[in-house]
Amino acid sequence: MDIAYGSGVRQSKDDTIMTTNAHDALDTLPDAVAAAAFRRLVRHLQHRHDAQNIDLMGLSGFCRNCLADWIRDAGFEGDKAAARALIHGMPQEEWKATRQSPATEEQLALMEASIAKNRVE
Repeated sequence: MDIAYGSGVRQSKDDTIMTTNAHDALDTLPDAVAAAAFRRLVRHLQHRHDAQNIDLMGLSGFCRNCLADWIRDAGFEGDKAAARALIHGMPQEEWKATRQSPATEEQLALMEASIAKNRVE
């Protein structure tokens, strides 16, 4: 079964079971603290535009675009373009033109292998 980003699943340590949004210790974190950490992460990624989305995908299976999808899943009322502009700190077209470099074959292969870990059978 394929798992969509933002669908509430997390990869387990053994890469066989995915369960995000399942109750765990993270749920005890106050919302204000979680929100502050999320904003810090987004601002960090806006500052570190040298960390390309393709590299984030290859390493961790998520990127800025995923964060934009996740805020929509969590209730952000804007459309996809508005969510991406919020996360990127500028319209996505501007981000691509000024911050994104072309993906190499190696980056694409790493991303595909990483994305496969986001799925369960």
